[in-house]
Amino acid sequence: MKVFALIRLICTIGLITIGLISGHSLAQDLRRPVSQERDFSIAPFSVDITIPIGHRCMGVLPTKSKEIVDPLEAHGFVLSGGDKPIVFLALDWCEVRNGAYDQWRDALAAAAKTDRVHVLVCSLHQHDAPVTDADAQRILDDAGLPKELFHPDFQAECIARAVAAIQTSLQDPRPITHLGTGQARVEKIASNRRVVRENGAVSFSRGSRSGADPFHSSAPDGEIDPYVKTLSFWNGDKPVVALNAYATHPMSYYGQGQVSADFVGLARRIRQQQLPDVRQIYASGCSGDVTAGKYNDGSQQNRIDLTNRLALGMAEAWKITKRIPLTQIVFRSTKMQLPYSHHPDLTEEALTAAIHNESARTEDRILAAMGLASRRRVEAGQPIDVPCIDFGKAQLVLLPGEAFVGYQLMAQLIRPDSFVVTVGYGECWPGYIPTKAAFADKFEDKWLWVAPGSEARMREALTTVLKWKSE
Repeated sequence: MKVFALIRLICTIGLITIGLISGHSLAQDLRRPVSQERDFSIAPFSVDITIPIGHRCMGVLPTKSKEIVDPLEAHGFVLSGGDKPIVFLALDWCEVRNGAYDQWRDALAAAAKTDRVHVLVCSLHQHDAPVTDADAQRILDDAGLPKELFHPDFQAECIARAVAAIQTSLQDPRPITHLGTGQARVEKIASNRRVVRENGAVSFSRGSRSGADPFHSSAPDGEIDPYVKTLSFWNGDKPVVALNAYATHPMSYYGQGQVSADFVGLARRIRQQQLPDVRQIYASGCSGDVTAGKYNDGSQQNRIDLTNRLALGMAEAWKITKRIPLTQIVFRSTKMQLPYSHHPDLTEEALTAAIHNESARTEDRILAAMGLASRRRVEAGQPIDVPCIDFGKAQLVLLPGEAFVGYQLMAQLIRPDSFVVTVGYGECWPGYIPTKAAFADKFEDKWLWVAPGSEARMREALTTVLKWKSE
């Protein structure tokens, strides 16, 4: 089946199926509420960010991009009416880290006439998509490996497109008067990596394509957030933008050089076809330990099935959305330092030796450069911003890296009275951010750059931005 015919089939099936059915004071970190008499507006924008042929995927996959199965996109908006304009952008990329994350935020801030703190950038984390890290790539340049992690000129082009799109969108912002909130259960997608073996041993071995293994397919779902949440913005009774968020790794199959936004991007496109006048945005929730592994064997048919299940959940969340008057856009942010890993392979000396080991695999040298870039960022004292947009009846909060789903559930418990939408994969240098319980279960991975003790700092940051009250 031709790839674009496959995409058309996915969209058609989806339409038919859905038709059927901390170190700073609060004074420094937090932004005060604004007058409820101010006008609010939203300026949505979208750009193509598809990597070129020959670009590396996921930062370390051996097979570089060979074919564009479907495009990679960036969707976002600029909110106005608060203390400063706020930018939110979701990228069909695997990760944006360290200096590259700064580059995106600084450029978007300048375009929207705001500051870096008010810019929320996240990745959806598809694996047949790029990882960008300007600091790591500079380290690789010095080691004789230019453009091996990513192509800096390509990222610069994508940033320029996003800047131009923001500037164009701000010429005609859309008034917004109401906020919409809706959530619906998504069936047969999410399952936790954590499984308990027959001998009682705990394992985090249930990856994204584990469904062909009878043990993994029969094991319980484990800890997940089963709901897709939809936060929408309305002008009177007319919807303008819908932001959908669901916590799962967004991979059906990957690693063969077939670039794709995968089932989450395909579901977003189905919803865009169904509601052409409502800009559809999708963001991945906190899902470092959540995959489709129980329900996915890596086949092309499973990609179609996962696409339609997610699109169905998004449609149901939209169907039961409740519309409420928008009375405030309050922005808060706190700064958080996460402890760097104490693993002996992640010392400055070990990482430097690995980077310059010309007999090692290129992919291992890239991973070492990413680790060294992150280590130096922590040692330089550069914190992670944890922002929250408070709409009164709902909050949108962004967390870094591959935060485990426990943090998303934690955010909801901190504000049980409200509609909390938690997005993951912001600043991605930490890689996995396990909970205290997962560290106790001895979770380990090469994509883990933080140490035990991270949960306390994540909890403090969430409590600060979610529970803060005006005087």
